[in-house]
Amino acid sequence: MEALEAAAASHDVDIVDVEVVGAQKNPTVRVRIDHANPGEDPITLDEVSEQTGWISDLLDELDPIPGTFTLEVSSPGLSRPLRKAADFTRFAGSEVSLTLVGEAGRLRYTGRLEGLVDDKVSLVTDEGEFSWPLEDIRSCKIRPDFGSDGASKGKRTTKKQRG
Repeated sequence: MEALEAAAASHDVDIVDVEVVGAQKNPTVRVRIDHANPGEDPITLDEVSEQTGWISDLLDELDPIPGTFTLEVSSPGLSRPLRKAADFTRFAGSEVSLTLVGEAGRLRYTGRLEGLVDDKVSLVTDEGEFSWPLEDIRSCKIRPDFGSDGASKGKRTTKKQRG
């Protein structure tokens, strides 16, 4: 993931996340990308297609998975995952669902992301304001807002089979 993130900067995109799913024999590598600059419109299908080439070439060069795999490059979708400190700053003001690492007590929260406050992720819920160190967050995703007309843009995906 670090190699993809380093290369992404020169292509003006952000590697939102990478996951490997499916069978060990022929897994799927999912790479979600978005514009690197806050405030830009969501990445388009054409832009995802343009970025797929260098991502595929870099994965071929690194060869992180023995054998064949299917590469899926897509936008982060409506429920974009937040994982880096910069994500929590960039998407301050968004409604999110957050899950904490832990074994006991309350682990799930939903509310408005306030961003990073004193190096902690801050969230305002109906029950009040809460904050946690970044390492205590298992997952955090933006909750889609469909607005009053119920319309929303769908997820865009480009696939490439590597053999």
